[in-house]
Amino acid sequence: MKSIKISIPSLIDNIKIVESFIDNAKEKFHINDDIYGNIMISVTECVSNAIIHGNGNDPKKTVNLELKFLDSELKFIVEDEGNGFDQNALVDPTSPENIEKYGGRGVFIMKHLSDEVAFEDDGRKTILTFYMS
Repeated sequence: MKSIKISIPSLIDNIKIVESFIDNAKEKFHINDDIYGNIMISVTECVSNAIIHGNGNDPKKTVNLELKFLDSELKFIVEDEGNGFDQNALVDPTSPENIEKYGGRGVFIMKHLSDEVAFEDDGRKTILTFYMS
């Protein structure tokens, strides 16, 4: 198993570093275009959630991103230094009464674009899995 990692300070401008990380992974691991877009949207959404909601935009706190490359799947692991969250308490962002409200869309997007989404460490760690085939 191959693995690459980066850590970034919690500044929303650092999303461009994450985009470069994903672009480099695309080249290195020959990620096809079919899943590349889903990876880019899901991982950047996950990292921005970690920066904004997890670490409260505190540049003294970091977000760690690791990519594990397994035979037939990629796992992106995003960890923040926040207090975590209860994913079961998120409202459905597609129900009419929640359309105008902010919140829950990021997790909703990740669940739809990733093959698997798992939360660990009380929500401080998110694992996004993408199948290669």
